[in-house]
Amino acid sequence: MEEQQIIGKGIWIDKLADELLEREKSLGRSTSLIIVESGLGASGIPHIGSLGDAARAYGIKLALENFGYKSELIAYSDDVDGLRKIPEGLPDWLNEHIAKPVCLIPDPFSCHDSYGLHMSSLLLDGLDNLGIKYRFQRGIDTYRNGLLKEQIHVILTNSKKIGEKIAEMVGQEKYQEALPYFPVCANCGRLYTAIAYEYLPDEKKIKYKCSGTTIGSKGLSGCGYDGIADIGKDLGKLAWKVEFAARWQAFDVRFEAYGKDIMDSVKVNDWVSDEILGFAHPTHVKYEMFLDKGGKKISKSQGNVVTSQAWLRYGTPKSILLLLYKRITGTREVGFEDIPALMDEYNELENIYFGKIKLDNEMKTIKTKGLYEYVNLLNPPKNTKPYVNYRLLIQLCKIFREDRIPKVTKKLIEYGTIKESSPEVDELITLAGNYADDFDKPTKVELQINDMSKKALSELSGLLSSENEPDDLQNVIYQIAKNNGIQPKDFFKILYQIILAAERGPKLGPFIIDIGRKKVAQAITEYL
Repeated sequence: MEEQQIIGKGIWIDKLADELLEREKSLGRSTSLIIVESGLGASGIPHIGSLGDAARAYGIKLALENFGYKSELIAYSDDVDGLRKIPEGLPDWLNEHIAKPVCLIPDPFSCHDSYGLHMSSLLLDGLDNLGIKYRFQRGIDTYRNGLLKEQIHVILTNSKKIGEKIAEMVGQEKYQEALPYFPVCANCGRLYTAIAYEYLPDEKKIKYKCSGTTIGSKGLSGCGYDGIADIGKDLGKLAWKVEFAARWQAFDVRFEAYGKDIMDSVKVNDWVSDEILGFAHPTHVKYEMFLDKGGKKISKSQGNVVTSQAWLRYGTPKSILLLLYKRITGTREVGFEDIPALMDEYNELENIYFGKIKLDNEMKTIKTKGLYEYVNLLNPPKNTKPYVNYRLLIQLCKIFREDRIPKVTKKLIEYGTIKESSPEVDELITLAGNYADDFDKPTKVELQINDMSKKALSELSGLLSSENEPDDLQNVIYQIAKNNGIQPKDFFKILYQIILAAERGPKLGPFIIDIGRKKVAQAITEYL
């Protein structure tokens, strides 16, 4: 068989960056600096999915740099966007600011200049914690400084043609009547209620009437004000159906990913960029949405948000990057209960990278090592750090609530898991301790257990449930396996999977005693 070609580090990021480069060369555009962009929503509390958009764009930047090209990530905050509804848990007084640009709404937490800047800062904090480098660009600065003025002029001059094309492409007819631009009403400060109906190209001004709009299924009345807005001086914003295209040309953007929920907007923007602005639209990749564990879309307004700040209470930044870089296609349900598996998966990647675990498939080895390098932002460590099974730590942290770090460390040394204490192990104990305190439900793995093994497990469960404590539990487990015709190593492996969701762990007898015999008996019973 012909060997499969390896591009870069061998994962989807490299393949996408390579396709981007081939396209740019075919278009004859300069590749001296390749800009990638990620939009930051500023209307609600940012979640892991919001972070993923920027993190994945940064992965493309890294791949381009690895190929020898200079690249930069623009993190664009759409903080001129209007507030459509109040996210769960935020104060009711925000209702008076519905439809106003989030950059002009007071911060409900009183720590930033505006609501929009507060929400953007949460996302930037998440990027900083992951080690992602970016150039921050605010929407309000973009519009106030006239950076899109020429694009706005061209779009509004061609508004009739654009309105017809939007109706043809996605069936939305409102831009056949109204212009694809929302000025901020000079009287009431609202954005979407101000309907622009005429453009004066010589003066670069818009005539509008604050007549009202519908947000979701609710009608919102306008104040009735008739106004004129200067596109270069007065605050307003392009509609989403055309704004991306304006940004792409103004900032020379060559790559931007998008979620399936805005597919129609991207389709129209590609056409506007190509046909109206004369700028070949960027390379795209469509990613699926993150859902919560109930299968519902993660929504800022519904309050089922998994934030990076909350995630980092339990897991490392590497666990987030692993979640985001493993793949880009396919809808995924995500929740805090994924953290133990991701923490242990990262350790497995590290062991493969440093040759401690050998894979049979060479292609898989290359891709796995490549994934590890991207999770480390193409700056992998020179040596492995102390490895401790995260689920083992959770179990120990449930046992030791007081003086947790020294007591858990002492047990790890007794088990032979580590040789000595270290800041890295202390940090892992702290994270696992937070998880143990906040989530008491153990992780249950899917196991195929035959009748012979079930009989042995039932025998062990009965023994552990009894009041009689065996002198040498390790040997008792060994004998139960032998007496039931099971290889002891296979029986121990089943027990490790039940207790730790792993195939190996510390010496089992003493570990079961530390956890509590009856607690382990209960865990075994759930598999019978």
